[in-house]
Amino acid sequence: MGNEQEDKEMEMGSIVVEKVGGRSSVVHCFSRYPVKFIIPKKVGSSRTDVVWVYALNYGGGIVSGDQILCKFSVGDCCTMVLTTQGSTKVYKSVGSKCSKQLLEARVGSNALLAIIPDPVTCFSTARYYQKQVFNVSSNSNLVIVDWITSGRHESGEKWDFDLYRSINNIFLEDGEPLFLDTMSLEKEKIGCIHELVQDYQVIAMILLLGPKLQFVQNLVQDKVKGIMSEQLQHPSGALSHKRNEAGYFISKPSLMASCSVFGTKGMCRTNLGIFGLKAFTNR
Repeated sequence: MGNEQEDKEMEMGSIVVEKVGGRSSVVHCFSRYPVKFIIPKKVGSSRTDVVWVYALNYGGGIVSGDQILCKFSVGDCCTMVLTTQGSTKVYKSVGSKCSKQLLEARVGSNALLAIIPDPVTCFSTARYYQKQVFNVSSNSNLVIVDWITSGRHESGEKWDFDLYRSINNIFLEDGEPLFLDTMSLEKEKIGCIHELVQDYQVIAMILLLGPKLQFVQNLVQDKVKGIMSEQLQHPSGALSHKRNEAGYFISKPSLMASCSVFGTKGMCRTNLGIFGLKAFTNR
């Protein structure tokens, strides 16, 4: 992502997972302030072959000006899950300083990596940049959940941050790009972010790649199709209502979803716009 010296200075954590005794095992784990990894010894039944990693930030969030780089390697036929224990809080920016969080991951042949964190929550005036780069084999399996909330509802902050930019890139081992995606919400360029997303409180993207996830892809496609079909057939129960400046009620679906399969590897991408976190978790 940068030159080797810069990456070394920014690197706050790294994990390598390989097969040891026929099971997925952590053979290397490094972290330093402000990053900490928690790796439970037991997750699910003894037959479950997976390394489960919780990534934490000291202080509960990312401070203005932080630059964090973490690297992960999942060996052939191994499984690793990377998650969090709460939303990633991005605190208010100091001047024009931007908080940066970078992730690099290699996923081996027939391996599975699932990135399933809690959502990002940006405080008022926060500036946040996130980039995730994945290098995969032709039969690697990958789950990416990338989502953001509107902010601190209890403090009256809704889409009140200055910048949120999230980049997800996936490349084959030979450098061929499979997926290049950027979501950017920048107050300076688009004006009021709240006017753009209106009353939706959560924006999410879910990406599924690989032969092991084909069954899950089919389930997701059927689920999205069912949800949107239900809203069209029974709109009154699935709509949220709000009075506009002219006094008229405007009705919008409480959950907007789209799902598509694309690319030579049959990736499945689902985009969601949700009125509240409760609506998402209940689904």
